[in-house]
Amino acid sequence: MPRTILPMAVSDMSAFAKSLRGEIDRLDHKPSHVEMLNLLSRAAGFRNFQHFRSAAENTAVIERDNIAVEPEPQADETRVMRTLRVFDREGLIVRWPTKRSQQELCLWFLWPRIPRGRVFSEREISEFLNGLHLFGDSALLRRDLFDLGLVTRNRDGSDYRRIERKPPPELALLWKRVRMTPVRVAPVSASRQKPGVSAA
Repeated sequence: MPRTILPMAVSDMSAFAKSLRGEIDRLDHKPSHVEMLNLLSRAAGFRNFQHFRSAAENTAVIERDNIAVEPEPQADETRVMRTLRVFDREGLIVRWPTKRSQQELCLWFLWPRIPRGRVFSEREISEFLNGLHLFGDSALLRRDLFDLGLVTRNRDGSDYRRIERKPPPELALLWKRVRMTPVRVAPVSASRQKPGVSAA
């Protein structure tokens, strides 16, 4: 059976040597072949040799099959700066933007503030959202959060819950730009609490 060759690239030889020396210094015996593979892999930043092997094989498949890997999207700073205009210094939305792209970013801004796993009635989610905006239309926010797929609800409009999604890159930038202050949230009643989840 032919031996699989797994090339290892080290970006900083000095740091690699220092890390490897530290790994060897922890041993009280001469390392075996398998132990040495694990030591080398850990010095290069992997958990162990199996982790390195898996990463190397995946890279080889991508290169062999010429699989296009999409780069991580960059945040649209112009979109963030324009959306920033609808917030006050406390991080509350003072008016609803007219452009849909900015509306969606505002909805994404609300999304991480909804406690994960918590179940809201329609009244409770409205009261919660009222603490995050000043233009007095929680029904609009409820509907748009649902339409954008950031919350789920029953057909009768009850039991609102946050849906876990990967946020757009603009959200992190918007969070940095808006001065956040804690929002007081009334504790959810025991009857509305999802089993096994504590109130946020």
